[in-house]
Amino acid sequence: MTKIYVIDTNVLLQDPRAIFHFEDNEVVIPAVVLEEMDSKKRYMDEIGRNARQTAKILDGLRHLGKLHEGVVLKDGGTVRVELNHRSYHYLKETFMEMTNDNRILAVAMNLQKEQEGRENPKKVIIVSKDGLVRVKADALGIHAEDFLSDRVTEYDNIYKGRLQLEVTPDVMNNYYKQHELPVMELGKERLYPHQFVIMKDALGGSSSALAKVDKTGKMVKPFVTDPEHVWGIKPRNVEQKMAIELLLREDIPLVTLTGKAGTGKTLLSLAAGLLQTEDMGRYNKLLVARPVVPMGKDIGYLPGEKEEKLRPWMQPVYDNLEYLFNANKPGELDQILAGMGSIQVEALTYIRGRSIPDQFIIIDEAQNLTKHEVKTILTRVGEGSKIVLMGDPAQIDHPYLDELNNGLAYIVETFKDQAISGHVKLEKGERSGLAQLAADLL
Repeated sequence: MTKIYVIDTNVLLQDPRAIFHFEDNEVVIPAVVLEEMDSKKRYMDEIGRNARQTAKILDGLRHLGKLHEGVVLKDGGTVRVELNHRSYHYLKETFMEMTNDNRILAVAMNLQKEQEGRENPKKVIIVSKDGLVRVKADALGIHAEDFLSDRVTEYDNIYKGRLQLEVTPDVMNNYYKQHELPVMELGKERLYPHQFVIMKDALGGSSSALAKVDKTGKMVKPFVTDPEHVWGIKPRNVEQKMAIELLLREDIPLVTLTGKAGTGKTLLSLAAGLLQTEDMGRYNKLLVARPVVPMGKDIGYLPGEKEEKLRPWMQPVYDNLEYLFNANKPGELDQILAGMGSIQVEALTYIRGRSIPDQFIIIDEAQNLTKHEVKTILTRVGEGSKIVLMGDPAQIDHPYLDELNNGLAYIVETFKDQAISGHVKLEKGERSGLAQLAADLL
């Protein structure tokens, strides 16, 4: 039996093509949703872009019929703009104020009342990214769901980039003798390219081995790079060793790092970038960028020149640079950076539209990027450049993103089987005992 899905504005602002994800069911767009879209179409950010994209899609559907009567989609479902169920009668005693959210709930309620009088009533479901709208709907007896089709994977199933396996002593000995091992001997047909493997003795012995899958996904081999320190930074755990291996590999131009605060993502990336830019000369420049949250907004309300305006947003990057350069005096770091000239700290707002060749690019707080924004950034990467995307998917400031639909998680899942990329999730905090405890408990 087909269902009726009433779509909230935030669903379309997150995914303009959401109406095509409901198979052969009815999709209802309340008129108030169009009004909210109209108020946001002038925004010069991702929300404005999605509002304009939604308008183009709906305008294109007009050629198939009248939207207020319903238009048949390719998968057999229908979409219509609802104009006839705007009465606020059933809600006025529960939610007295006629807000936009309550008007959307009223449409769903009226449709449900209409279906109750029919022989084969259709189930009415309101779809919203707003938890409070879903709570209100539940209180009114309307079934409510989150929009999940934009999620890149199931909950807690995001690729970690590493795998622990128990192997026999014979397999372990073969690896140490031959310095490589077919993935088949680990009991796997194929692993992801550049995936890390921690081998443990299946018989309970103390022997273990750390290896990395090659780009074919069929062999595991030792690390190519195993430096004692990187720009004075020594890895404190096995996950940081994995991260350094990816960061220093010239044949892996795309690296993604995820992990809680204090796991060393930013510090390790900056150290690897400085080593390869200043000492090894692989890259002409180290470019560090992070979104000004919310991304795309103008920072003109802050006083001063561009560098002064950016400083509050980029301070976490400067803190790490001060540590790496051992710059303790006021203004010392600025003098160092001015003298070097090869380190550039930017907001992502200033990266769009550029082509960036021969640079080591670090994108911090990438979990606050949408799929479209992260695509825009990756398509800016020029020949000879390496880009590192990092962040904590559990810490998201964007109103329409969550742990499973943000741009960073999207790249991790999309590129996990590509030979040009590598990923690792860092879980052990090294900032301090207090920071690790806070990250775990809070």
